[in-house]
Amino acid sequence: MRSKTFNWGILGAGKIAAKFVQDLSTVPGAVLYAVASRSIDKAEEFAEKHEIKVSYGSYLELVEDENIDIIYVATPHTFHFEHSILCLEHKKAVLCEKPFGINLGQVETMISMAKQKNVFLMEALWTQFLPHFLFVLDLTKSKKYGELLELKADFGFNAPFDPEKRIYNKELGGGSLMDVGIYPVFLSLSLLGNPENIVAEATIGSTGVDENCTIQLSYSNGVKAKLYSAINETTPTTATLSFEKASVIINGRFHEPSSVSIQTNGELETKEFPVTTHGYNFEAAHVQKMLEENRTESDSMTFEKSKQLISMLDRIRKEINLEY
Repeated sequence: MRSKTFNWGILGAGKIAAKFVQDLSTVPGAVLYAVASRSIDKAEEFAEKHEIKVSYGSYLELVEDENIDIIYVATPHTFHFEHSILCLEHKKAVLCEKPFGINLGQVETMISMAKQKNVFLMEALWTQFLPHFLFVLDLTKSKKYGELLELKADFGFNAPFDPEKRIYNKELGGGSLMDVGIYPVFLSLSLLGNPENIVAEATIGSTGVDENCTIQLSYSNGVKAKLYSAINETTPTTATLSFEKASVIINGRFHEPSSVSIQTNGELETKEFPVTTHGYNFEAAHVQKMLEENRTESDSMTFEKSKQLISMLDRIRKEINLEY
């Protein structure tokens, strides 16, 4: 039985934070200790709903609380850098929602600060820890069905247009690529590594964000990844891996707990990976394991992987002329 407990602080009280704390309550050793929002009323409402002990009306109060072991940063994209740095400066371990930062420079600064302060830091790319994703990763590495020849992945949803909402707000890092396109790109990076060439085009809307984005990654061995993201249309949100001897489909939505279908010689087999939570508990449990082992970097979602991911996103944004 796990004896050590970890007091978690939640920085930001939005929708993603609500899902995360629901799952965190299922993790052995995790204590939902405190939440902070810019509004004390919002923090208190969030705390009452999720049975959190302490609520703060400022982020500074949260990071100064000596009882907190780790902080989950769940603010809008463009604030991840600022809020993670604030936590690290106060020697608080950080699990920061994706994307880590909005460009490579920010990510490198965050990592440098974590190393300087000797404090744990990890990007909360929860897919990395999901059972079905680990199965596909192992399947690809094992070459059970031969080499991976092509990858296709999409992630699109129809967000009602509202220029004030985060998803359409350039100042808050809105747009399809950084919000949902990161998942197909992450999948490609995980399965194929860094591409030799990137070609991308996007529809830039009236608010200056990419409303959809088409990406093709080319690798030195001839393999291609064809990716698509959108915030103005709903897509199947599946991933298809074409191997020499089989087609493997991560069923929708591929980035969250899902099933995997394998088609070989005309026969279709579907493997289920039952999960009773949203799926955020897996990354939270991993973080606690790293802290128990006194690590300052994940041995799974490494600094190098986060740097490679943001570098790919930077290259794609350069292709579509999108700057934050």
